[in-house]
Amino acid sequence: MPIIIVIIAVIAILAVWIIGMYNGFVRAKNNCEEGYSTMDVYLKKRYDLVPNLVETVKGYAKHESETFEKIVQARSMIGNASTVEERAEGENQLTGALKTLFAVAEAYPELKANTNFMDLQSQLQTLEGEIAESRKYYNATVKTYNNKVEMFPTNVMATMFHFERKPMFEVNSAEERQNVKVQF
Repeated sequence: MPIIIVIIAVIAILAVWIIGMYNGFVRAKNNCEEGYSTMDVYLKKRYDLVPNLVETVKGYAKHESETFEKIVQARSMIGNASTVEERAEGENQLTGALKTLFAVAEAYPELKANTNFMDLQSQLQTLEGEIAESRKYYNATVKTYNNKVEMFPTNVMATMFHFERKPMFEVNSAEERQNVKVQF
């Protein structure tokens, strides 16, 4: 009789442990999805703001069509992205194109004085800060989740229930990873 009680207790403890690990995976996965959704909201705001910015700059810099084409291509890539990696690549291209757009704007003093442009630029700068914070949060939740997927003993549970690694939202451009040269 006491052996049966011990066996039942071991099985109950094991069941509670497995349920706890499984629920931990679900919680971590949901945190990743929530982090991505939050970031997606800010990226969508930027995506919607960019055409207004482009139209404002177009009025002053009609001959800068290559810059505008890069922005349109990046927006299209973002709109057609079906994976986190594709979305990150499109967002990175859009970021680079926006840097070029602001460099173009520097050449037009009357544009820099335009209140509509200044307001759009300010909104974009605020959004970029929010995007950076949401990327940090997303990547932190993905790191926690990926650690659970790869570390023993939770990796056994991950394999059993098909929990797979999630991608980080990273900068893939080697140019953007280089040190910035500051010259006076």
